[in-house]
Amino acid sequence: MYIAQAFRYHHELWRYIIGVVIIMIAVFMAQIPFLIALFLEGGFDAAMDETAVLKVFDSNLTLFFLLLPFAAGLVAVFFNAKYLHSQPLKTLTTTRKKLDWSRFFFAFTLVAIFTILTTLGYYFFYPEDYQLNFEPTSFLILVGIAVIFIPLQTSFEEYMFRGYLMQGLGVFAKNRWVPLFLTSIIFGGLHYFNPEVGQLGDIIMIHYIGTGFMLGIMTLMDEGLELALGFHAANNLVAALLVTADWTAFQTESIFKDVSAPIAGFWDVAIPVFIIYPLFLFIMAKKYGWNNWKNKLFGKVEKPETLKLSEES
Repeated sequence: MYIAQAFRYHHELWRYIIGVVIIMIAVFMAQIPFLIALFLEGGFDAAMDETAVLKVFDSNLTLFFLLLPFAAGLVAVFFNAKYLHSQPLKTLTTTRKKLDWSRFFFAFTLVAIFTILTTLGYYFFYPEDYQLNFEPTSFLILVGIAVIFIPLQTSFEEYMFRGYLMQGLGVFAKNRWVPLFLTSIIFGGLHYFNPEVGQLGDIIMIHYIGTGFMLGIMTLMDEGLELALGFHAANNLVAALLVTADWTAFQTESIFKDVSAPIAGFWDVAIPVFIIYPLFLFIMAKKYGWNNWKNKLFGKVEKPETLKLSEES
């Protein structure tokens, strides 16, 4: 079982506490270059709101600065696994003998196709809400930055929440539902500081927390991170390349710009979370033969030795 793999390595609670501190320090340190650049540019002002800060530099350079802390965080997670827990990266990733790239690319392709088709659909039916934003040189620079750093960003979030914290909380609580709920709520809660929340209102938190639950369910049911890694990477990468807006966390040199009023009603967030996400899970469940949902999502987490004894009896 995915969570139970952590029992084979150093899994004391204090190690995870120190590990989280190390990750926080790494993320903070990687924010310093952006702060220095703002100071040197004369654009650093404590009174500035987040939207104004994001417009001091060219959007591609700003995107690089914003994504750099996630790359540092990912390095910190890997550092913790190797030196703090003596845990191989494979067991932080999957229960399979090696990382299953076919799962990663299946989820990536599924989400990429869905995102492209829905975006083009919105553009076709509501052309007044979009304007063409394509500029070849800036877009190619965006592609170079996004293709490298956005997968690092999404991988950090997956390894941090569905990997490191999922396993750490699981071996401590000795069940699956506590890490599923806590990592999903924490994951969603950290997005509360995104500018989208200020524009769309607190109701958008249903989307963020719901996304955390979907990725957590995906990880527990599939006993690995591959699907979640592919899903998250495609979601953020394709969105960054296709559509930008003045009120989003990532303002990019994308193909289209959303110029509609930033409004989100209940159904705007409910349909993706309660209809589209379950549809994704259904497709994956059929493809990979998921079963025993109750135990995999709410069952106990036992030490491998206990599992061996129960199998022999």
